[in-house]
Amino acid sequence: MSAAISRVPAQPRSTHRTPRSGPPDRVTVAVYAADPVLRVGVVQQLRSRPEVDLLDDADAERAHASLVIVDGVDDDVVALLHRLRHNTATRTGLVVGTLEPGALQRVIECGVAAVLRRAEADQDRLLHLVLAIANGEGVLPGDLLGKLLAHVGSLQRSALDPRALSLSTLTPREADMLRLVSEGLDTAEIARKTAYSERTVKNVLHGITTRLQLRNRAHAVGYALRNGLI
Repeated sequence: MSAAISRVPAQPRSTHRTPRSGPPDRVTVAVYAADPVLRVGVVQQLRSRPEVDLLDDADAERAHASLVIVDGVDDDVVALLHRLRHNTATRTGLVVGTLEPGALQRVIECGVAAVLRRAEADQDRLLHLVLAIANGEGVLPGDLLGKLLAHVGSLQRSALDPRALSLSTLTPREADMLRLVSEGLDTAEIARKTAYSERTVKNVLHGITTRLQLRNRAHAVGYALRNGLI
């Protein structure tokens, strides 16, 4: 990731502000993007709006709203979102090109309060996103909201199904390995990617299929994808 997106310290200090009864007169905004062209585009859209005060890198930690502009959600983006979540002074919005299956859940777990597709990110929608974040609201496109509600429903149903695959029955390591299987990696490649031994990889994947009474790795991946977990 470029300097623009990695400018958040690895362990930012937590800052606190007095709760507001409504949005501030001017919302302070920090913009993060790996691609400088994307960053400039969003900055240009917001700079002319009197409701917004765009912050320089040095003052980014005191922003009311942090906007992360990306093509898709990968491990670097997730790491950035986790770091931003530690700063209690800011709430985070994501402007994203494409959300892969399971990515919505990942970004919500990282504390993202609002999501906007880049194709829809004109000046008015960006401003609405920023003001909603500053006012403690959440924003999701209608189709993503539908997927989120369906996922919540599946988690509720899983409480009645001892075989159900849910967040509580998959460890982060298991989810990561299933995600790599879904990308077509074999045991040796997963071992190299995760820095575990091949034996550990086999044991982890065998443990998933055995515990959830699934036939094989492909069955486990399909079940996880249907439940939106990877």
